[in-house]
Amino acid sequence: MTYGPDTARRPPGAGPPPGRPGSPGLLRSVFRRHAAGVAVITARGEAGPVGFTATSLTSVSADPPLVSFGVGTGASSWPAISGTDHIGVHILGEHQEELAATFARSGADRFGPPTVWREGLEGVPVLDGVLAWLVCRITGRVPAGDHRIVIAEVVHGDPVSAGRPLLYHQGRFTALRD
Repeated sequence: MTYGPDTARRPPGAGPPPGRPGSPGLLRSVFRRHAAGVAVITARGEAGPVGFTATSLTSVSADPPLVSFGVGTGASSWPAISGTDHIGVHILGEHQEELAATFARSGADRFGPPTVWREGLEGVPVLDGVLAWLVCRITGRVPAGDHRIVIAEVVHGDPVSAGRPLLYHQGRFTALRD
């Protein structure tokens, strides 16, 4: 166990530390304290492009180059993600809070103005003005409660521009502090 300056060693037999039983509310409360980078995941859907804001993006493997992210099975983008072979991954910069909010908002016209995008490899929507983007081939969709963990192999991309990343912390978008 690790103890910091604000924690005391609990005597043997003192029982578990104070806390709450596991629940969706507890998980949300804990992860509000975890700062996460903000990405937008895009795909080509039958009715046009789809996309959503994700804070669950993770680098999984360098060889082969794999990433993963979670997507809710009730999300409007899930039908397209579940049926496509390729997706786009976009790392947002601190100047893109409005774009992140648009892709997070239910019912928003995510690909209408002011969003600027183009069709990339495999027809994947690629957003302009992001810090970096990837086009990836989906290699797996793993059931995980009310979500799926999507694993995808990088096939193309570009670390487009310099800049600082957009973060999500305490239930809002924010930036790094110096």
